[in-house]
Order: sequence, then C-alpha cells, then structure tokens
Amino acid sequence: MTDPRSVADDAPVFVISVAAQLAGMHAQTLRQYDRLGLVSPGRTAGGGRRYSPRDVALLREVQRLSQEDGVNLAGIKRIIELESQVEALQDRVRELLAEVEVAQHRALAAESAFRPDFGHPSPGTALVVWRPRGPRSSR
Repeated sequence: MTDPRSVADDAPVFVISVAAQLAGMHAQTLRQYDRLGLVSPGRTAGGGRRYSPRDVALLREVQRLSQEDGVNLAGIKRIIELESQVEALQDRVRELLAEVEVAQHRALAAESAFRPDFGHPSPGTALVVWRPRGPRSSR
C-alpha cells in the first residue's frame, strides 16, 4: 500500500477500496459521500475514481464529524463548503497583503527618488517650537 504522505497532497492515486480503508470506512459509505458531493475524486481516462491524500483526510474529517460530533451529512457538507471558503479568503488576504507590501516599497522608493532626505533627517535641520507656559509666578 502506498503511504499517503509520499505523494502530492492533491494527486488522485488511490482506488476506492484503498481510500476507504485509509479513511476507516466501508467503500459503499465512500461512494455515498461521493454521490452527496462531500468528496470529489479525480477520474481516470476510463472513468474510474481516484482519491488523493487530501480526499482521504477529508473523508476522515467527515467520519469524525458524523460519528464523534453527531453532525448530519447536510451539516457536514455545509461545514466543508464554509471551510473551503475560509481557506480561499485566507489565501486572498495573503495575496493582498503581499501586494500592499510591494506598493508600500514602491511608494517609499518613489518618495526617496524625489526627496533624497526622505525618512533620514540630516543633523542640524530639526526645528523646535517653543511655547511659553503662561505667566510665571515669582518664587
């Protein structure tokens, strides 16, 4: 049997019986989850199902939610959808943060090109504003 950790996470390599065994369930249960859309295996040229290590991990999570937490299949499907959305949004946030960082560096570089002293005040050019506190009382 192939070790799921030795292949790419999304490589469709396991036939249904192996995937079911790795996920700790019966092959018919796996087929039912496939029909319900809880897992979407890859397909071979001949139409056979092939499951990835990611699919196997998802199937284990489906089993856990169902058996340990008592979540019904509709609830599990919604949880999976929401977790997928969260993951996609987190990826997008990382992309946007990287874009902001690049834009900030470009803005700083552009400002520095126009003002060589930008961000680095030269000695002796500081301006101090003095404001009296008001009338002083005699001591």
